[in-house]
Amino acid sequence: MIVAIGKVFAALLAGCYKIIPDYGWSIVFFTLLSKVILIPISVLVQYNSIKMVKMYPDMNRIKAKFYGNSDMISEENYKLYKKENYHPMLDLVPVIVQLIVLMGVVEGLKRFSVTDTMFCGFDLGIIPAKVMGRYILVPLIAAVSAWFMCFVQNKANVLQSEQSKANKYTTMGISVGLSLYLGFFVTAGVALYWTIGNLLAVVQLFILNACISPKKYIDYEALKESRAELDKVEQYHKTAKKQVSKENQAREKQDYKRFFKYGYKQIVFYSEKNGFYKYFKNVIEFILAKTDIVIHYITGDPNDEIFKLTSDRFQTYYIGENKFIVLMMKLEADIMVMTTPDLQTYHIKKSLVQDNIEYIYMDHAMGDVNLSYRKHALDNFSTIFVPNELTEREIRAQEKTYDLKAKNIVRTGYGLIDDMISQYKPEERDADKIPEILIAPSWQQDNLIDMCIDEILDQILGKGYHVILRPHPQYVRHFEEKLNSIKEKYASHEDFELQMDFSSNKTVFDADVLMTDWSGIAYEYSFTTLRPTLYINTPMKIMNPDYEEIGIEPFDITVRDEIGISVDTDKLSDLASAVDRLLNDEVYSPESIASIREKYLFNIGKSGEVGARYIINKLIEYSKA
Repeated sequence: MIVAIGKVFAALLAGCYKIIPDYGWSIVFFTLLSKVILIPISVLVQYNSIKMVKMYPDMNRIKAKFYGNSDMISEENYKLYKKENYHPMLDLVPVIVQLIVLMGVVEGLKRFSVTDTMFCGFDLGIIPAKVMGRYILVPLIAAVSAWFMCFVQNKANVLQSEQSKANKYTTMGISVGLSLYLGFFVTAGVALYWTIGNLLAVVQLFILNACISPKKYIDYEALKESRAELDKVEQYHKTAKKQVSKENQAREKQDYKRFFKYGYKQIVFYSEKNGFYKYFKNVIEFILAKTDIVIHYITGDPNDEIFKLTSDRFQTYYIGENKFIVLMMKLEADIMVMTTPDLQTYHIKKSLVQDNIEYIYMDHAMGDVNLSYRKHALDNFSTIFVPNELTEREIRAQEKTYDLKAKNIVRTGYGLIDDMISQYKPEERDADKIPEILIAPSWQQDNLIDMCIDEILDQILGKGYHVILRPHPQYVRHFEEKLNSIKEKYASHEDFELQMDFSSNKTVFDADVLMTDWSGIAYEYSFTTLRPTLYINTPMKIMNPDYEEIGIEPFDITVRDEIGISVDTDKLSDLASAVDRLLNDEVYSPESIASIREKYLFNIGKSGEVGARYIINKLIEYSKA
């Protein structure tokens, strides 16, 4: 292939030599001609680079929102690329073309021979490394031209100017290094081509910027704001990382050793962070109360509240993510219970020393497992605890569609809602009480705070309701400034309250109507209080773009219009009337929602017992095997 390319380029160089019968100037002319011919590719790349920088504000906010979760960041960026019709590989086109042309020039100059190869006092047919002396200037000039091109591009190229210093200097180092190599170990004619090409690239850059100005397409103010938001998040995490003391590192090491020193475990639970115990609570408490089984509970948070519950039969361990990866591969146990999906797909793998562990998945949300998780996220679990029949149908449909081995499905229900129901003490409703609307959005991209909170508040404030905005804790953590501006803007409205204290469920229990987007709080609220939810149809969060393949409507969509009303973002003028219907229509009465709850929740009030009895019976089986 290189030989064939060389023959073509030799012919092209010979043609240039006929036009300009000077070896050096014919190479310069060929270089200029190649730049002109490749202008369409350069224009295409210019537009693609502008498109990329135009997406940077969204990408910065994605990185800030999912900071530290590379899988989620990649997933969200992929969706953004698809939405904006951006092709990352397009930026590699000029590099590939340039390398092909370079190989062609090297091979072509070998085949293109003339009697006089002198140019500006240098023999362009000589390889500098073989003669050295003054020819050492050839690689130095090529390297300087590469440095100059990179220096200008780092300042003026729409994409490179926005990259980090590390990326800029890495690119510069590679370019300068390649130029030195070419200058030393190929003929001086190739080095001339390379040098002129670098200088023409600078000229071409300014022409493209003049004709296709990035400023016409890119919102640099939004870019600046998003970078500031990301910087704030990064600084927060850097500070938090510094606060991880040597004491915690030593503690992790000690807990890791203690875990394996204990010997064979019957059952292990894994919690990614503080607050996840509530999903396991009912199951664990039943096992501890009814058996003498020792439970081993691993958490990735050194400050997890779970350590307050440590006992002889409830062993707790702090194991960070990196050590947990190793721990999982060395695990020996009968049962492993977790709420973390994607087992065996990404960093968390199954044990390498025991192949018959039963891996049980318990959901940490009541939403849809086919829509809200990545495709095949639950494939490698042995057993799934499901809250309702629809989730069971989805899992069975996945198995049939993708020809998967059938899993054990345990119809448990949902423990968190069981707990909320037991805590909920409905009070007699005061007829004179002002109806209360609780706005509790998710913190996913395109949540209702980011998309339309002003339009929503404009429609319902001053209409006889007390409105409480209770953002997601993660939203408070990342976008506190935005929330403060909302608080300031509506400070004069006595019927509006911004609540950022999440220590109590009282606000949730007291609300007459919940307003949300796609947050799972809708099920917790409606199935606990038996009151309706008003949904705002912001763009749906889709983790699995192929969710329709199994032929079942997602749970999140099915239930949406059964426990409440959905309103599109372009019809927010209907909000007040929708609230009135939810408050007064018998279709949304406690009795109606109670029947829906019975339909979509297995074993209300007994989910923990059902899950625990399954585990206990399994452990008895394993002990007899």
